[in-house]
Order: sequence, then structure tokens, then C-alpha cells
Amino acid sequence: MKIAFLGPQASFTQLAATQLFPNEELIPQTNILDCFTAVENGEVDKAVVPLENSIEGTVSMTLDYLYKTSDIKIEAEAVMPIAHHLMIHPNNEADELEKIYSHPQALAQSFHFLDTNFKNVQKQEFSSTAAAAKYVSEHPELKRAAVANQFAANLYGLKIIHRNIQDFEQNHTRFIVISKVQNVYDNEKLNTLGEKSSLLITLPEDHAGGLHQVLSVFAWRKMNLSKIESRTLKTGLGNYFFFINVVGNWDKVLHENALEELKSIGAEVDFLGNYKEYLLES
Repeated sequence: MKIAFLGPQASFTQLAATQLFPNEELIPQTNILDCFTAVENGEVDKAVVPLENSIEGTVSMTLDYLYKTSDIKIEAEAVMPIAHHLMIHPNNEADELEKIYSHPQALAQSFHFLDTNFKNVQKQEFSSTAAAAKYVSEHPELKRAAVANQFAANLYGLKIIHRNIQDFEQNHTRFIVISKVQNVYDNEKLNTLGEKSSLLITLPEDHAGGLHQVLSVFAWRKMNLSKIESRTLKTGLGNYFFFINVVGNWDKVLHENALEELKSIGAEVDFLGNYKEYLLES
């Protein structure tokens, strides 16, 4: 089985994919869109992509492609603790740094540390933490550093000069496994955190009480929502779709009746799947 993940090698997404699919072929992709496209075109069976970080919030690109990419389902979710380290080429010294590279979310998650300790060093965004580490390893002549994980430091032979530089200790990222078929993912070797379902909902029109009308469908049935987030449809100001998580097992009668009621009030509903949530190691 082929599993795509947001690469390159040693990215946090690869660490998640390795734990979720330890015996499968893992194929790195340049960006999140490439992960979705590989699944959609049948180049891979599944893909692992980041969905949300506890400090920086939702990965908006993942939500957008969940909406835009047809027939994509979620079959598992995994939460992993995130530890960021500052690393340099072993030929260089910390007091010589001119630039620090990393993924924009990693830079944001380590903002206060970097601003306090390397205020005058320029920060530059990279496509991933691993790509930043790889670049630093390949250019020892440049006075550069990367914010990445331990796996990247080991793989690319970099020296860690500061560990655990994230601004908050409770830094976790949520990943999802996507596929074209609603498969049942079950891994008894991983700790299970619970079960949930995900929906994409588009309101029929922008009118007073429209969102309240949608939420009341869940409320009177006592369906617990753990997440509701709006994203622009990019068709004009005020046009949104909503990503909603429903906690617990999916009840064939109660929950499917809720979907029917949503459709009856004119909402467009895309059921992304009912799946388990797992806890991974960092």
C-alpha cells in the first residue's frame, strides 16, 4: 500500500505516517495539495496531512482541499506532541547566525524564543521544517539555522543548539488520514482517544439565523460538537462553508436523520466519515 505524506523526509508528518503505517511504502509530497491530488488520481492509496496545531490553530490549506477535492474521506485522526529544536551545521557557531529557516507554523510556534534570543536574525519561511533542515545541511558555507525535529537533525547531520524552543509546552499537532473510500482504520498498537465524525456544511444562503438553524439540528438531538470552523468559499465576501466535528459513535438512525434534516433546510452536506482518534509519540 502506498501512503503519501507532506514531506520531505524527516517532516513531522512523516513521523506521524511512520507510526500510523509502519509497514507501508511512504511517499513524500512537496505540499498539501500534492497529497490530495495523489489520492484523488489514484497514485497512492491514502495520505497523511496536518489538520490543526494547538498553538497556531487550523491548517487552512487542508480544510480548503477537503472542501475542493471530490470524494475525499477521513478514515483516522492522530494527535502528536510537537518539539521544535534550533539546529545548525556542525561547521558553524550559534553566534554567527544570519538567517533562521523553517515552516511558517514552526516559526510562529517558536516566536517568543526566537524573538528573545535571536531578535536581529532574519527569519525566513520554508515549505517544511525538514526542507529547512536539509537546506542548512547542504550549505555549510552559509550562516544559517533551522527549526526542526530531532529526526531531521539526525538525518541531515545537524547540531542542535537549543532544544524545545516552542513557546508552549503543550504543543500538539492533529493529523488526518485521507482516502477516496471510507475505510475502517484500526490500530490496536496505538492509544485510542475517542471517536468522531466530520462534516462539511454550506448554508443555502446568507440570512439571519442561518447558522443557528444548522446548529439547532445537532442541539436538540444532544449531539456534542467539538469543533466548528468557517472557511471562505472564495466566491465573494460573506460566503463560507463550515467544518464540523461531532463527538462519539455515528448512530445510523439519529445521526443520519440529522443529515436529512440539514438537507431539508437547503444546506449542502458532505459527510467526511466517522473515525477513531489516536495518540502518537513525538
